[in-house]
Amino acid sequence: MRAQDNETLTRVGPGTPAGELMRQYWIPALKSSELAPGGAPVRLRLLGENFVAFRSPAGEIGIIDHRCAHRCASLFFGRNEEGGIRCVYHGWKFAPDGRCVDMPSEPPETEFSAKVRLKAAAVREAFDVVWAYIGPREEPPAFPEFDVDGIPSAERTVRFVFRECNWLQALEGDIDTVHVGFLHTGGANAAQFEKGSLRYYGQKNRAPKYEAIATAYGAMYTAYRPAAEGELYHRVGQFVYPFFAMSPPDPMGTIGMRGWIPVDDYHTMAVQIHGKRPSVESLTRPAGHNTVPGAVLNFDYLPNTADWHGRWRLRQNRDNDYMLDRELQKTGNFTGIQGIYLQDQAVTESMGPIADRAHERLGTSDRMIMLSRRQMLKAIAAFRETGEAPPGVDDPALFRGVRAGYMILPEDRDWLAEINRYRAEWGGAPIDRVP
Repeated sequence: MRAQDNETLTRVGPGTPAGELMRQYWIPALKSSELAPGGAPVRLRLLGENFVAFRSPAGEIGIIDHRCAHRCASLFFGRNEEGGIRCVYHGWKFAPDGRCVDMPSEPPETEFSAKVRLKAAAVREAFDVVWAYIGPREEPPAFPEFDVDGIPSAERTVRFVFRECNWLQALEGDIDTVHVGFLHTGGANAAQFEKGSLRYYGQKNRAPKYEAIATAYGAMYTAYRPAAEGELYHRVGQFVYPFFAMSPPDPMGTIGMRGWIPVDDYHTMAVQIHGKRPSVESLTRPAGHNTVPGAVLNFDYLPNTADWHGRWRLRQNRDNDYMLDRELQKTGNFTGIQGIYLQDQAVTESMGPIADRAHERLGTSDRMIMLSRRQMLKAIAAFRETGEAPPGVDDPALFRGVRAGYMILPEDRDWLAEINRYRAEWGGAPIDRVP
């Protein structure tokens, strides 16, 4: 990828091409549970901008510029009061929508609070997540119609995880399915799994073929390989504008998504919203077994701290080499790192804060990576040239019916036709192959 394209895709601050595109969308910002009524404010960095988030004693959420409009003292130190947050420096008070509602340090005859307003996000709570719109519109766009709205609250899992690298390389790990057979299960071979199980097929052939398709909402791929005689094992994944991904570890139809939210150019917050997932046993055909040491999901969090990068950090991290165990690496765990998410985190953070893609040598297994980059660059260019809303901003139904998962299909059946059959059930428009 050209250096200029890399800059365009990875820089997210105010005025940057990718950053301005992303600001047109609703952004998952915090877990709802992070903000208690009348509780302590939270430092929140989104797309390189610093905010303070709080929930008033009455329950109203504010996400506003952390700098007091008077002398720029941080409102993180402010008092969370009824109706807003009060700066402790000179007592100016700001409502959740950014309006200055009290200016006690000014005499009544020179008080000018009606003229003072901080930048404030529009806020919406959905799926146990606080979403923010920090774009330029006075009236925010309609909320996107993701399929996650169909997950019963009792079956919903929401997880935030901090990652110390740029959003793009983090997201690209989610749309790169071929790494599973190496990074996560490379210490195993097909003979360790029951013949006919999906893990057996995946380990027997670790170099699947690919088809990647541009879509109105981003891009979609299938990675396919032989299964039983006359059948193919398909793994279908999605890139969804502007920073969402859907990977295929579960059967097609399982509802889930992960947002790779840029904290700034060098840090990312993964936000995962997932429905009820099948048991490990159901991921095989027929029932199989997993003998790959460390190939599990585990999230051992450090306590959250109050600094800008202090939320949802993992105990195993780059400072301790993710607790890499070289002996374990020799005995079946390909990486020596315990946990699928940590294995992903180690390799994406190892690329540096922003990967220098001039050193890449991409292959056919990177078709989805290449297409997703082109789709993002295309959307950025169109937005800059025309000013029209990016895909899905004013068409929230565009995201309906977008899911990932695996399928076993007869080798003569078109996988895209099967996806469109599913999409018709889920309320999504059909997808065409465009040359």
